[in-house]
Amino acid sequence: MFRGFATISFYADDLAAAGSWYAELLGDQPYYAFPEPPSAPAYIEFRVGDDEDELGLIDRRYAPSGAAGSAGGAVMSWHVDDLTATMDKLLAMGATEYEPITKRGEGGFVTASVVDPFGNVLGIMHNPHYLQMLAARAKT
Repeated sequence: MFRGFATISFYADDLAAAGSWYAELLGDQPYYAFPEPPSAPAYIEFRVGDDEDELGLIDRRYAPSGAAGSAGGAVMSWHVDDLTATMDKLLAMGATEYEPITKRGEGGFVTASVVDPFGNVLGIMHNPHYLQMLAARAKT
């Protein structure tokens, strides 16, 4: 039934600022915008990571009517190889700590999360299972 992660959507009051912030964080420009320039976009999208997962940024005017106005809810975590360095970079870029770096058991799973400057929770983690799955795919 579920086939894999498709898109995560974050909302921002200032979509241009959010797009610039994420472009700096990810080291890449969005690959898609709607409507296309020269109009001011209502939606921009980045491809991220090994599977080119989609991170969509949406003008908050288009958020569902029941969407929370404050950070919280589900946290989707991105695998990172160096959790401490990534957390340091996020904080230096103006994100605020939501959950500190936390070891999860003895298996090497470590998580953390921040609230970006636009009010979205961004989870990061070092996930040995992710690395095992990536290595297994490389063998096929």
